[in-house]
Amino acid sequence: MRRRTALADFVAGKRLRRFVRTSLLLTAMLPICAAQAQFCAPVAIPNHYGPFDYNVEKGGGLQQVERVHFTPAVEALLRGSSGYLGGDLSYTLNAFPNHHRALASIMRWGATTRNPQPPHLQFSIDCYFDRATRFRPRDTVVRSLYAMHLAQNNRKADAMKQLQYAREVASESAISLHNIGLVYFELKEYEPAREAARAAVALGFPSVPLVTRLKSVGQWDDAREAATAAASAASAQPAPR
Repeated sequence: MRRRTALADFVAGKRLRRFVRTSLLLTAMLPICAAQAQFCAPVAIPNHYGPFDYNVEKGGGLQQVERVHFTPAVEALLRGSSGYLGGDLSYTLNAFPNHHRALASIMRWGATTRNPQPPHLQFSIDCYFDRATRFRPRDTVVRSLYAMHLAQNNRKADAMKQLQYAREVASESAISLHNIGLVYFELKEYEPAREAARAAVALGFPSVPLVTRLKSVGQWDDAREAATAAASAASAQPAPR
């Protein structure tokens, strides 16, 4: 009986040591796994059509993909066209990683289903946004959509980083600044929304939709903004010799 007990204790101890070693090994591997998870998927999918820039390619290739895979019913998330809905959206975003409307569709799909990877979507929604930013880092529409997606998933700090980068890239584009300001407004970040509106107005864009929304929540006063603009213009004047 003693021998059996001793043997059982030895086996139990051996299993315990093995468990500890395995646990330590898994803990050491966590940073590697996290890095691999962050990498997501390559922009160029082997043996797949594309990738092409949605902002540049407006010819037959884009039209063909949209006619077959990104139909109005697919965009509205009603049903698939060539097969499953997720498959058609995947094909579209594999061919055109920064396809703005397709990214907006998967963002809405994730919000309504509360699923990070809805059925038959080849990669996660995060992955498709990651691929889009790697493919065209300076695409401010992609950055704005990504910010909205992140905010919807309680990752506001990451959303603000995307918008900050978009603001820097769009510093000379009035309409881009205005649209980035609209995203700030949706996130209830009113100060950067006002700054974007001021910058858009200074560049000659009327900024009406954004200003109207800011006024609706008491975050824009015409007289104060006029005085701020006048002071800014005066400070920009060269000092007299």
